[in-house]
Amino acid sequence: MIGIATSVDVSQLKETTLLNMGIFALFVAVTMVIVLRASRNNKTAADYYAAGRSFTGSQNGTAIAGDYLSAASFLGITGAIAVNGYDGFMYSIGFLVAWLVALLLVAELLRNTGKFTMADVLSFRLKQRPVRIAAAISTLAVCFFYLLAQMAGAGSLISLLLGISDWGGQALVIIVVGALMIMYVLIGGMKGTTWVQIIKAMLLIAGAAVMTLWVLAIYGFNLSNLLGAAVETSGNPAVLNPGLQYGKSETSKLDFMSLGLALVLGTAALPHVLMRFYTVPTAKEARKSVVWSIWLIGLFYLFTLVLGYGAAALVGADTIKTAPGGVNAAAPLLAFHLGGPLLLGFISAVAFATILAVVAGLTITAAASFAHDIYANVISKGKADAETEVKVARRTVVVIGILAILGGILANGQNVAFLVALAFAVAASANLPTIVYSLFWRRFTTQGAVWSMYGGLGSAILLIIFSPVVSGAPTSMIKDAHFALFPLSNPGIVSIPLAFLLGWLGTVLDKKREDATKQAEMEVRSLTGVGAEKAVDH
Repeated sequence: MIGIATSVDVSQLKETTLLNMGIFALFVAVTMVIVLRASRNNKTAADYYAAGRSFTGSQNGTAIAGDYLSAASFLGITGAIAVNGYDGFMYSIGFLVAWLVALLLVAELLRNTGKFTMADVLSFRLKQRPVRIAAAISTLAVCFFYLLAQMAGAGSLISLLLGISDWGGQALVIIVVGALMIMYVLIGGMKGTTWVQIIKAMLLIAGAAVMTLWVLAIYGFNLSNLLGAAVETSGNPAVLNPGLQYGKSETSKLDFMSLGLALVLGTAALPHVLMRFYTVPTAKEARKSVVWSIWLIGLFYLFTLVLGYGAAALVGADTIKTAPGGVNAAAPLLAFHLGGPLLLGFISAVAFATILAVVAGLTITAAASFAHDIYANVISKGKADAETEVKVARRTVVVIGILAILGGILANGQNVAFLVALAFAVAASANLPTIVYSLFWRRFTTQGAVWSMYGGLGSAILLIIFSPVVSGAPTSMIKDAHFALFPLSNPGIVSIPLAFLLGWLGTVLDKKREDATKQAEMEVRSLTGVGAEKAVDH
């Protein structure tokens, strides 16, 4: 068999520390200059939240790819494939197929109906106060779960690169990443964040492409040889078959169905992805954004298949699992094996860039939701001026950044792909039923929306708390406790149908009816775009 590699000596990675940090510092310096230049035009709320709606469909599609291809995609999925083979690749399939739901169900309709946030759409024909509060709470919860994953990824990456295994060192790294994130968002707003995401997407896809071609070249561009080497190195033919991770019991099979449901339905309800549709000038460009991002994301996930099995063949699953950072170390270890310190430095810088770009997008989404939905429309009842609203958003950025740092320290060591799957489950449970009902069901009422959002959010979080993710398993967040009453690791299979049911039940039991005129206006605007441009500019 061609090219069965010797295992990577993890201790050698410490010698590359200065190079890794130098490349990352260069990335931070370049992007900070770009963010500073972009911030010059941040004068209105539309500039800060939606980049003045100045990006084309292809630019926004690249930024969406940059936002979506997070540390989970690069570190977590590559590691999941390297260790669990076929079952790990199912993450990629779920993440990609989800974009068809976003394209067909929400992209154009949301762009036509909304202004800055998801709550703009949900409150269009429903009562402002209860719906905006519920939508803001849901947005903040989803962003927090996603931020946990990115911060955990930062801790894993640094622990590998610097050989830091103690809790204090990794916590310090997470604090530094959080501080940089806060600076990006405070200074650049959505425009600066978007450019960081565009640059990061191009670097990530280019880096993954180079590594993919390199791995394929080792095996004569023959995928069968690569898969055979992965089996030989692992000594386990099951890495090519379904079921290595999710086929051990009926419970694990159900867990996989729950995961798939969360991934496929969650993307269309992720607040930081939905907010990107408002950065383009027209609905046509919003649609183009999604098509463009599907191509980029699909290409990248094909790369992860080769990278995952390449890591399994060239590095070995045992080496990956015992390295600092665990399964998240697969991609950096593979880079070190292929190209030594230089390629590892580049890939590490790209991974850092990935984390920074995604957390910046999440943070500005959460800040916009609080400032625009809670402060401007609930507390100030629509009377707050744009300057004050942006000031509140900036202060919120700092608070969210601090919470993300604390949560990241707590979640350090968890598989980041898995943590992101939980964020998808919360998004699909709390947001998707209400979005679908608001856009497509004429009879839908405020009570149905509130029941659906709070019910979906509450059930998802409650099931996560009492699942093996938090306690009762060797990989749990709280290893010494055991209060796992819910057997599945992902709550989607229960919480998503429950949220749809509560939305329907709340509506049919509601004796009040919403304004039929507003409902008709929303239907026309969402489908045709008539009136949308005037609404978003004022």
